[in-house]
Amino acid sequence: MSATTTPIAPPVLPAARPASAPTEPREAPASLVWERLEAQIAWYSGGAKRNKRWYLRIKVVQILSAALIPVLSATSLPTWVAGGLGATIVVLESIQQLFQFHSNWTQYRSTSEALKHEKFLYLARAGAYAKASDPTALLCERVEGRVSQEQSAWASEQKQGAGQEK
Repeated sequence: MSATTTPIAPPVLPAARPASAPTEPREAPASLVWERLEAQIAWYSGGAKRNKRWYLRIKVVQILSAALIPVLSATSLPTWVAGGLGATIVVLESIQQLFQFHSNWTQYRSTSEALKHEKFLYLARAGAYAKASDPTALLCERVEGRVSQEQSAWASEQKQGAGQEK
């Protein structure tokens, strides 16, 4: 043990309750709810940015490739060059469909913005939070509901995508 640490006292155990006694619900500290909200906003925002970048990159390469095909066809280059660009377009579109960059981008951005909306309503004690007896519990319920809804939509979309491949 170093000189800067102090020994930790053994935890004090609560008195045992009879099995039939009702237990009081434990409230999550507001800081845990807030940390969860901030983490979810950061995750969905980051996911939206990543998916947007990939989607736009793929689309730019597809547009450039499509524009080059007629130009290259008019030159004396071998035909396989234009064919290669056509194949590139098909491969990139397949990748986009496989990873659903556009769909993920819009869904993640929507979820991120909805969570930010809840955050600001909570901070202002406006909307549903104005009359709530426990605004923190309401925030927790609404954040978890939104995240659960997004995850269910994502899982459903993945199942649909897997069904289309068969």
